[in-house]
Amino acid sequence: MDELDRALVSLLIADARQPLATLARKLKVARSTVQSRLERLEASGLVQGYTVRLAQPAERPLIRASVLVSIEPRNQTNILARLKAMPEVERAFTTSGRVDLLLQVAAPTTEQLDAVLDAIGAMPGVRSSESLIHLSVKIDRGP
Repeated sequence: MDELDRALVSLLIADARQPLATLARKLKVARSTVQSRLERLEASGLVQGYTVRLAQPAERPLIRASVLVSIEPRNQTNILARLKAMPEVERAFTTSGRVDLLLQVAAPTTEQLDAVLDAIGAMPGVRSSESLIHLSVKIDRGP
């Protein structure tokens, strides 16, 4: 991936609906160059798709938390299966360091979030969990 590819990806991250002609003009290259670069990025798997991000309704935004989870050895498969069945768990990452898993959870109310956090902490094989409630977004570069 060269500098032109990085610039193209940056423009697409900012607004994936931009026409090829607009991208070409911004990058100061031919439209055919942008099209071939984009096709190559898609074929390589670097660009895996395009998406629409919807804002949460103003009257009821979701309350999100990051949950740091330490687990007993060899229980990861069972714990991940249980977490996958919980719709409030949006993402689960394995980590290196003092915790084993980093979860992103979301619920419409603090009561529901509290219940989810209790359920995670009570799972067999979970040694400990620590919750960090998301208060406000300062930087958002992802889909």
